[in-house]
Amino acid sequence: MDVPNRDGVAVDPVPFVVVAGLAVLLLCSFGPLYGQALGMALSTALAVSVGLSAVATVVAYYCHIWTVHPEIEAELPAGPRAERLFHLMVVLGVLIVGLAIPLLV
Repeated sequence: MDVPNRDGVAVDPVPFVVVAGLAVLLLCSFGPLYGQALGMALSTALAVSVGLSAVATVVAYYCHIWTVHPEIEAELPAGPRAERLFHLMVVLGVLIVGLAIPLLV
């Protein structure tokens, strides 16, 4: 299933789904914990996390669906794209560990 961008060209929605899903996962899992650690009520921390998840989803849609040019992405060889993906996976792992460390202390 391809989704059209602002020019009507079909775009692969998988990067959007992955980025939005990871953003929602991180914000809804760590957001309430950090909100409570900062003195918020649980309901307020959950509401803020859900609101930030919605904002992150809109930003991901804008970046990965609305403004993307598939003809430019098709010109990139697979090697640099795979290397960029590997580097982003490492950054994501460091981010999750970095977010979890203060909660353990």
